[in-house]
Amino acid sequence: MNAWSTIDTRIGPFTAVVADDGAVLASGWTGDVDDLLPLIHPSLRPADSRAVPDLGPVGKAVLAYHEGDLGVIDAVPVRQRSGPFLEHAWDVLRTVPAGGPVTYTEYATLSGRPAAIRAAASACARNAAALFVPCHRVLRLDGSLGGFRWGLPVKRALIAHEAG
Repeated sequence: MNAWSTIDTRIGPFTAVVADDGAVLASGWTGDVDDLLPLIHPSLRPADSRAVPDLGPVGKAVLAYHEGDLGVIDAVPVRQRSGPFLEHAWDVLRTVPAGGPVTYTEYATLSGRPAAIRAAASACARNAAALFVPCHRVLRLDGSLGGFRWGLPVKRALIAHEAG
């Protein structure tokens, strides 16, 4: 059975849904697991999940990240499903360093499809594993924030946190 938990962070409540093997299936700044479950691909969506007080390594990583250990999220396994481009684009997002945000144009280029700026933006919008697949590190060409499922105040706080 999959598990989920909500952790209080300085940015707000953060909930993660984790598979039995410890891979993050969905996560974000919400206190309601029902905000996350529909984001999980149907082939991965748990039939049952239980609330637990501690998500082990995932919970420890969330807390350590919010306390300043920005690289700790890189080692947390994530499992998402979609088409080949989106899955590749999510893998690429995991290589964008904290404190080094990229534009949607740069992200499309890093993903191997420089003209596919809208597809890159779609990869961010469809990312179920916020924080661990750091879509908050992608900005508009003019440096403005663009969108973020969990709200622009959260995205702004994350960018500032990672900038030091």
